[in-house]
Amino acid sequence: MVKKSLEHLKIDSLNDMQLAAMEAAKKSKDLVILSPTGSGKTLAFLLPILKSLITDKYGVQALILVPSRELALQIEQVFKQMNTGFKVNCFYGGHATKTERNNLIQLPAVVIGTPGRISFHIRHGHFDAGTIHFLVLDEFDKSLEFGFKEDMSFIISQVKKLQKRILTSATRMEEIPGFTGIKNPMELNFLNSPSPTTAGLKLKYLRAEDADKLQILFALICKLQNKLALVFCNHREAVERISILLSEKGLAHGIFHGGLGQEERERALIKFRNGTHPVLVTTDLASRGLDISEIEAIIHYQLPGSRDIFTHRNGRTARMNAPGTSYLLLSARDHLPPFIHETPETESLPGKIILPGKSRWRTLYIAAGKKEKINKMDIVGMLLQKGKLEKEDLGLIEVLDHASFAAVNSKKIEKVVELIKNEKVKNKKVRMEISNE
Repeated sequence: MVKKSLEHLKIDSLNDMQLAAMEAAKKSKDLVILSPTGSGKTLAFLLPILKSLITDKYGVQALILVPSRELALQIEQVFKQMNTGFKVNCFYGGHATKTERNNLIQLPAVVIGTPGRISFHIRHGHFDAGTIHFLVLDEFDKSLEFGFKEDMSFIISQVKKLQKRILTSATRMEEIPGFTGIKNPMELNFLNSPSPTTAGLKLKYLRAEDADKLQILFALICKLQNKLALVFCNHREAVERISILLSEKGLAHGIFHGGLGQEERERALIKFRNGTHPVLVTTDLASRGLDISEIEAIIHYQLPGSRDIFTHRNGRTARMNAPGTSYLLLSARDHLPPFIHETPETESLPGKIILPGKSRWRTLYIAAGKKEKINKMDIVGMLLQKGKLEKEDLGLIEVLDHASFAAVNSKKIEKVVELIKNEKVKNKKVRMEISNE
């Protein structure tokens, strides 16, 4: 089953850390995996979980606790791509509790969630934690930082029949808290090993000198054309300020920070993933849990406050041996932080700024999703047959609980909307329109 799952993920072989984790999980009840961001820790625990699952067994068998909704959704997506036949659901704050309760009517084998929301469901008796035999505390250091200690402690106290615990972290802790129940674990420490995060990463810098830093950012984005790029800021006010400039310049982009509503953040990530918005301006909220292999550039508009933040930002690119570039934007008074030991190259900008061409993709919004029994093949069939699209004119499709999004060739999307406006999906009239840019 593991071999088939890797084939579904289009992965030919596991890296050293993943192989070591698979072997260690066979021998040890408690396992601690210390490995840099971007090194593939998700598969390091999903594969041992898969080997432990029992077909037709009633109840939740494995629980994965994560610090953020974005990471929960990412792990769920990877597990679904593995095509295991086991049901998986994720639960997180801001998601409709009614929808989550409906998902628990037929219990999933694997539950992924943030500690606050998982604690809520256990306290209200929505599922029995007593059937869980496999527990993963993913990015445990971040969960502690986010203040989830009390919720995690309660959850672990309810999981009474554990056979296996795996804790992952991108930083080493002096002591593992007692509430985890982890005693004398086998530790795999890959923190100082060469990793995909650094192996294919180039570090460059641009200095604003007398020029406006915003103008330097604009010029760099234009030079990158439509390559997928994350622009990191330390504060949401900077995100909004940059967004105003890019909008005035006519550059397609999205924004992502904690001040946005859940639906706004979800749409921003969808449009970034599918290429509608090649640039995403964000706070460090996107520095973890965002796994998009095509991201080619990280732009530090504001310098990170620590080596850890710097590492996690850069970990969004150069993943799994793909190349990537990290750009540091410096004002005339900025100096490289002492934790950046590498010597960055100087990046030059062209004398003439050429605006990027329009993105190849725009996003079609469909007001129905999994809860209306809609799946990707329904959407593909409709758009190819009724929308008269060719396969190459259809990009990434994402189906959520009550909405779906499809990337469509930007030159053809308006005609497609006209052709399908009166069509039904699964015999139901559904609103379909171009998602607001």
